[in-house]
Amino acid sequence: MKLVIINYGAGNTQSVKYAFQRLGVNPVLSNDVNEIFSADKVIFPGVGHAQAAMNELKAQGLEKFIPQLTQPVLGICLGMQLLCQFSEEGNTECLGIINETVKKFEPTLKVPHMGWNGTKAEQKNKVFNNKNEQLYFVHSYYVPVNQFTTEVCDYITPFSASIQKDNFYACQYHPEKSGKVGEQILKNFLAL
Repeated sequence: MKLVIINYGAGNTQSVKYAFQRLGVNPVLSNDVNEIFSADKVIFPGVGHAQAAMNELKAQGLEKFIPQLTQPVLGICLGMQLLCQFSEEGNTECLGIINETVKKFEPTLKVPHMGWNGTKAEQKNKVFNNKNEQLYFVHSYYVPVNQFTTEVCDYITPFSASIQKDNFYACQYHPEKSGKVGEQILKNFLAL
């Protein structure tokens, strides 16, 4: 199986790569369109600022290409948010795969939302099928609950912990930092 991690300067590429290596898969880090297109599965990671990330995707010519992928794609953290239409972080136009606006948490509780939190399955899913198990989150922005939400987390407000639209799967939490539960999610994605 050829697994490609999109390499556009996102902060968590190495930890994601190591997580898959622990599962016996050696992913390729690449920003080459042909290599990404030829992959069996694609990981779209992300840690950082939405506007800076979109600027980097545009500089590498990836922003028009990612929405055209037809193989299974897993977005992680900022990678999930960038699948949306727009982000309040830097008033950023994103990839537009999910017609949602990424919103900033109101600071009524500690922001960023950082640490372990449970999720509730919203609809049955082959990748995300958690039963209120603890997953690791680090984020100040969130995707509202919508028709593509597969898991919900409640922190200040209920938000999408994971989503799926067609071949695009994505989670706000970091499966690569979420122990055995996160490892199972990565295995589920590889088994698609």
